Amino acid sequence: MASILGIDLGTSSVKVMLLDTEKGVVKTEASSYDVEIPALGYAQQSPKEWWECLCKSLQALKEKHPGPFEKIQAIGLSGQMHGLVLTDKKGEILRPAILWLDQRSGAECHEIMERVKQEGWEEILQNRVFPGFAFPSLLWVKRQEPEIYQNIHKLMQPKDYIRYRLTGEIGTEVSDASASLMFDLSQRKWAYSVTEAFGLDGRLFPECRESWEIAGYVTKKAQEETGIKAGVPVIYGAGDQPCQSIGNGVFQEGRAICNIGTGGQISVYSETDRYDKQLRTNTFCHCYHKAYTVFGAMLCAGMALKWLKNNLLWENSFQVLSQKAGTVPPGSEGVLFLPYLAGERTPHMDPKAKGMFYGLQLCHGREHLIRAVMEGITFGLKDSLDILEEMGMAGDQIIASGGASVSPVWLQMQADIFQKEVRVCTVKEQACLGACILAGVGTGLFSDIQEPCRRFVKYEDKIYRPEPEGIYQKYHEKFQELYERNKEGK
Repeated sequence: MASILGIDLGTSSVKVMLLDTEKGVVKTEASSYDVEIPALGYAQQSPKEWWECLCKSLQALKEKHPGPFEKIQAIGLSGQMHGLVLTDKKGEILRPAILWLDQRSGAECHEIMERVKQEGWEEILQNRVFPGFAFPSLLWVKRQEPEIYQNIHKLMQPKDYIRYRLTGEIGTEVSDASASLMFDLSQRKWAYSVTEAFGLDGRLFPECRESWEIAGYVTKKAQEETGIKAGVPVIYGAGDQPCQSIGNGVFQEGRAICNIGTGGQISVYSETDRYDKQLRTNTFCHCYHKAYTVFGAMLCAGMALKWLKNNLLWENSFQVLSQKAGTVPPGSEGVLFLPYLAGERTPHMDPKAKGMFYGLQLCHGREHLIRAVMEGITFGLKDSLDILEEMGMAGDQIIASGGASVSPVWLQMQADIFQKEVRVCTVKEQACLGACILAGVGTGLFSDIQEPCRRFVKYEDKIYRPEPEGIYQKYHEKFQELYERNKEGK
């Protein structure tokens, strides 16, 4: 019997999972941290705090399950995407990591996109450059913090820093590298012709490999800090979105995943490199089979509901919010919510987009606000799903994950708004499970990806089927009209 450790470095917490290669998931532990907002539009975190929280979670895992912990034979990683971690020649952190939520690089984004259009680089990057991605964030550092830029030895994405602390080896892999927007998607390599045009030193970019390959081995120093035996192989790992794909059992075309966590994504697996020519969605390299993931992403999904809970309702329980939302009919009796509290990514790519409630009357109560927020988040994801359907990639079934997947009200809402069947995995930390499965394949503990997915990825019996089309159509159209009429410049 062997164990695999999966690590998922999220925006709100780091989660660790022990997977018994015969029996399945043993246990999951987590440690939380906050996003630092030192100025309006900034969002950053301390990589050292990530590591400290990881060590805390691993200690809890070891204390509760010492036997399986001792038998760890492979480590996989998943992590929040797009962020920028900068280290010097000694591997020390030069500044807080700039996160995907960050909005400080608006001017750099505009400049990059103008140059992309002029040079015809759309087919190289295949994505619209947006604040919070590593490319504009690095350019911002070069211009606004030149003393830090001069001391950069290598840049990393967030989960790459955790792997570096485990192995002492610096590197990255295709899913996270492609999500930096400094990557040639079709060639699966750094886009040096693009980055050099902006004066970015090519020596800053680490070696880039496929996600399942072995990146290094746990060092003695890491053993002292984490309790994991030295010599255990660590794979490169992947961004959280493609890892969730594996953990949800979606490694073939035909189904979509809707993940509503801090942010939100609606994604599909593609065997071939395909992207929206209007750059309204995102295409990145997948972690498996040299495939691709195509998806829409919103910045404030569960975060918008958390904002409502903490700042307006002072409610402690998301379960209570879900119950209250269930007392209101579809459409929230005329209340609509735009969830653009930090700008929006797909399909609008509008960092200046604003949130709003619309249609409030004296008859409305807190339950209407709750349901309107949940519906607004789902409408926003529906906008991206429609584009995937235009591309012939949406499939017939949605696999729901993230915090929203524990709410029957929200699951039925997704089925009704998306007009597709919705199912839920029995294992809730799909990114952790995907990291475990990928590590098992990369180290030879599993012969292929189908074997562990068949054994460990199970779905709840309940299938949420959509009500007849039309229940939400008029509300979705009004939602879209609200954005168009209120966006900056109108």
